[in-house]
Amino acid sequence: MKITVVGAGAIGGYLGAKLSAAGEDVTFIARNRNLEAINANGFRLIQEDGSELHAPGVRAVQRYADAGPQDAVLLTVKAHQVRDLLPDLRGLFGPETMVVTMINGVPWWYFHKLAGPWEGRAIEAVDPGGLLAAHIEPERVIGSVVYPAAELVAPGVVKVIEGNRFTLGEPDGSRSERVERLSKALMNAGFKAPVSKDIRGEIWVKLWGNLTFNPISALTHATLEQICTFAPTRELAARMMTEAKAVAERLGVQFRISLEQRLAGAQAVGAHKTSMLQDVEAGRTLELEALVGAVVELGRITETPTPTIEAIYAVTKLLGQTLQTEGGRLAIQTG
Repeated sequence: MKITVVGAGAIGGYLGAKLSAAGEDVTFIARNRNLEAINANGFRLIQEDGSELHAPGVRAVQRYADAGPQDAVLLTVKAHQVRDLLPDLRGLFGPETMVVTMINGVPWWYFHKLAGPWEGRAIEAVDPGGLLAAHIEPERVIGSVVYPAAELVAPGVVKVIEGNRFTLGEPDGSRSERVERLSKALMNAGFKAPVSKDIRGEIWVKLWGNLTFNPISALTHATLEQICTFAPTRELAARMMTEAKAVAERLGVQFRISLEQRLAGAQAVGAHKTSMLQDVEAGRTLELEALVGAVVELGRITETPTPTIEAIYAVTKLLGQTLQTEGGRLAIQTG
C-alpha cells in the first residue's frame, strides 16, 4: 500500500517505520530537522526490548503534492492541528484514498453515519464552521484508537515506551474491504489492529480517561497515580467520568468496563505525566477541545447535565489561553 504519515512524531514514526520495514511504500510529511534526518538516514525505531529497527526505505517530503495520491493517509497529529493542514492535505487524495484519524478525543466525523436524531451533525468544538468536513469527505474516514505510548527522542528516531495496538473501524460499523486491507497491513507490520464494529464505543473507553485525567493533571501538576490515590481528586475524576458516561449512553454507547476498573487502570500506570501536563510544562497549545470541550457540547446536544466537566473545562481553557497570551510555560521546580 502507498501510505503517507502526516505527523512524523512519536506515534507517526512508530507506525511509519514498522510499515516500511514490512514492505509498505511509506512517505512522511515532515519539516526542518525531521525532514532532513529522515531523508538522510531513514527512520530508526528503538523498540520496547531495546532492539533497534531501521527503516531506510522511507522518504519524507514537505509539500503534500510531492507525495501524490495515496491508498491511506494516517493522521497522527493532535486534533487542533488538523485545520492547519488544509487545504494542502487534499494533495494526497485520490479517488479511493482512506483518511485514518489516529487522533485522541471526539473526532469531527462523530455523527457521520450514526443512525439517530443527530446523524450528520457537526461538532463545533472540534470543527468550527465545518471546515474539516468540507475538505475531508466523510466517506474517506476510517476511525482509529491509538493505545501505544512512544517518544520522539531525536529527528527521525522514536523510542517505543509500550503497546502496539491500533483499533480500526468504519463509521457505519461495517467490515469493509478497505478497512480489512488496512488492518492486514498493520498486522503484517507487527501491530495488533482489530477491526471494531463499534469504533465510537472504543473511542469513548479511551476518552473516558483522557477527558478526566488530562485537565486535572494540567491544573494540579500531578501524575495519574497521585490523582487516583488522593481522595479529593479521585472523587473529582469519578464525578467527571459519571457525567461523561451519561452523555455517551445517551448517544447509544455501552461501556464494557466499570468506572472503578477504569480508575484502577489509570492508577496502575503509576507516576505518569499526561500529555496535557507535558504541554503545560512546554508551553504548547492544549489539546482541550477534542478531549473536553466536545464532551461539553455533546452534553448540550443530548440535554445531559455536565456541571463538573464544564467547570474543569472552563478553568483549564483559561490556563491554556493565559499561557499562550503570555508566551509562557508552567512547571514545578524542585530544589
